[in-house]
Amino acid sequence: MILRSLRDAAQLSNKPFGRHVAAYAFLTLVAASTVAANVYWRSETAAQRDNAIEVLYLLTALIFLSAVSVRMERGRLTLGSIAIGAAAILLNPLDATMVGLSLGIPMVRRGRWPIMGAVMAAAYACLGAILAAHVRAGGALSLQSRVLVLVVINLAGWLLVAIGLSLRSGESIGSIVRHNFSTQFYVAYGYFALASLLTSYVLDGSPRGYLLATIVFVLSLALTDTIAGRRIRRVLESELTDADRHLFHSRAIEGVVHNLRNHMATAVGYLKEVDPRRLDPVDREAIETATIAANDAVTVLRTLSQGATPRVTYSAEPVDLNELLTRSVGMARPRARTKEVEVGLRESTEDVSVRADPLLLREVATNLINNAIDAVPQRGHVELSLGRRANGWPYFSVADNGPGVADENRHHLFEPHFTTKETGTGLGLFMSYGIVREHQGHLTYSGSGRGAVFTVTLPPWAG
Repeated sequence: MILRSLRDAAQLSNKPFGRHVAAYAFLTLVAASTVAANVYWRSETAAQRDNAIEVLYLLTALIFLSAVSVRMERGRLTLGSIAIGAAAILLNPLDATMVGLSLGIPMVRRGRWPIMGAVMAAAYACLGAILAAHVRAGGALSLQSRVLVLVVINLAGWLLVAIGLSLRSGESIGSIVRHNFSTQFYVAYGYFALASLLTSYVLDGSPRGYLLATIVFVLSLALTDTIAGRRIRRVLESELTDADRHLFHSRAIEGVVHNLRNHMATAVGYLKEVDPRRLDPVDREAIETATIAANDAVTVLRTLSQGATPRVTYSAEPVDLNELLTRSVGMARPRARTKEVEVGLRESTEDVSVRADPLLLREVATNLINNAIDAVPQRGHVELSLGRRANGWPYFSVADNGPGVADENRHHLFEPHFTTKETGTGLGLFMSYGIVREHQGHLTYSGSGRGAVFTVTLPPWAG
């Protein structure tokens, strides 16, 4: 009932303040429940006196492991889960809670909300330790019991995080599950669970045990860093390919537009010299039609020229992406209503101000939102999210539950006139890519058969 009330409170208000209140109220409830659990099961804590060095070792390991994370579709998973899983198996509830809380130490640099994630980590670490104490029954935990503990803490962690994100962002739990609980997500957690299981066996309080546990952690860090490095290289290669292709098409369009505008300017100039009063009605109408057509052609060429190399006029004030996307979503509402598409916006509590041309950047956001609405089926879902990268650059993503982009079409996305719509012009993504590039930012695509995700990353406001 309490969780339902918190969710209702979040849904009653569309303002970020209301969602923040509900989210922090939920975290307070989780923290209070964890304290109450430690008090209620204090007998388990008293019956199992942990080695202080072992507790300190796991606490320190969690801090270092959290420095590396696995990049997911819409977030990150830190390797700190390995130490939390081992702590739940090996330590008493109170010590496991303290190890979970230490997750907040490496999260300080990421803002207030990630720090609050330590409260959830403490809660499911405590739950796992209580379960381990009950199934231990005075002896060592069996393999099945250790696996059971890891399954329980993972399920509890997923549930707590999903509820917390739902209250904080206003996004439905179902949408969070669809966009985050992917195959990559489950593989990562399986990897964490295996490392936790190995650590729980080798960490026996002896010097050799600490050495072997350290080797497990170092191998986990090295493997994750290798995977992350390969992924970054793939992303950079893809972005370089897109940039080269866009530059080629832009230069080609610029050359064609330049030549055609010169010729059309000459034609318009001669047409203006013709005095229609000296012509008969038939010739006068022909000249007027030719003049209108020539002027239209000049306008189209001017538009193409701007699309190829958009002229960015930076605002003197920082542009808040939260506000910009709120306006863009408002503009897209009528289009979404025709298909009964649910458009959600998960605003950021961090500063996401950028140096930008607000009109052009809003055009990019509107293009991406409209494309997503067109791509999803009737009563589909489009989700927008904002945040900051680890390097401090703000970003926003537009995700949909449409069919995604076929592999054979992936490398044509940002080419002019490429489109999969029956009535599309194929210039929206091309122009958007050019606008973002002129802002010294990046427009990237990721996705699968479950939908498409377009992400715009921009330099932060440095004023």
